[in-house]
Amino acid sequence: MPSETALPPNATPYERIGGEAAVRALVKRFYALMDALPEAWAVRRMHAEDLSGSEEKLFLFLSGWLGGPNLYVERYGHPFLRARHMPFSIGLQERDEWMLCMRTALEELVADAALRASLLSAFSSLANHMRNRAESPTAATGQFQSQSL
Repeated sequence: MPSETALPPNATPYERIGGEAAVRALVKRFYALMDALPEAWAVRRMHAEDLSGSEEKLFLFLSGWLGGPNLYVERYGHPFLRARHMPFSIGLQERDEWMLCMRTALEELVADAALRASLLSAFSSLANHMRNRAESPTAATGQFQSQSL
């Protein structure tokens, strides 16, 4: 990861996190956690047995979303994330499990606390936006709510 003094003041999150290698590492760890954690079972079962395709697409998406090369758009066009996730029933539990994996990966791999908090907030908004199943707030697993910003 580049030293903070080497980065310009207007560095993108992509640059601040460490560029391509760091984004790939984050995505790899995120999916490894999803595959390993029993607490992430509901969100894991939405994915193919082989996670390599999901890993690559998330890397391509995050590259542009974090301010780096817009690789997903170049390859697939506009992501239309919510529409692409509509075939899956995503509620509070799935959101919380996704956030558990992402939060853990961020905590393990992003040393800069301010960047980590900023990314966590952005990922929280994104994960919440993917919800497409109406539920009462009491249906939440609590993992996300207790960690929300």
